[in-house]
Amino acid sequence: MGMDKRTVSTFLSVRLLNPVVRAASRAGLPLPGLVILETTGRKSGEPRRNPVGKAIVGDTLWIIAEHGLKAAYVRNIEAEPRVRVRVGRAWRTGTAHVLPDDDWRERQRGMPNHVNSAAVRAMGTAPVTVRVDLDAPGAAPGAPASPSG
Repeated sequence: MGMDKRTVSTFLSVRLLNPVVRAASRAGLPLPGLVILETTGRKSGEPRRNPVGKAIVGDTLWIIAEHGLKAAYVRNIEAEPRVRVRVGRAWRTGTAHVLPDDDWRERQRGMPNHVNSAAVRAMGTAPVTVRVDLDAPGAAPGAPASPSG
């Protein structure tokens, strides 16, 4: 049986890239162009952490999920939109929104991590935009995100 693009991409991410990136994050090493997105497992209720490419504009984090609505973290967001994001050494809380009608290609053009963007275009099967409205720095965990359209 041949492996499809999603199987190969998931293997590379889950088994090779993500563990290295998570270890670097735990060690406090900078992750240029990446953040750690923490969602709540929709079945387990446990925290789930994934490195994701990002663009941050003000208090808005933009992510392109390469496998769209099939990505585990996207399904977790649909079940529980409250998330945490590790930006540098600091964790911030926020509310994530899956935007299937957003033009992910156009959105991605403004993202600073061109290597990640190229990988998403090459390996992505059904990319979708995710917007995270970040709470004000220092906001209480679980506090509602500020409205931002």
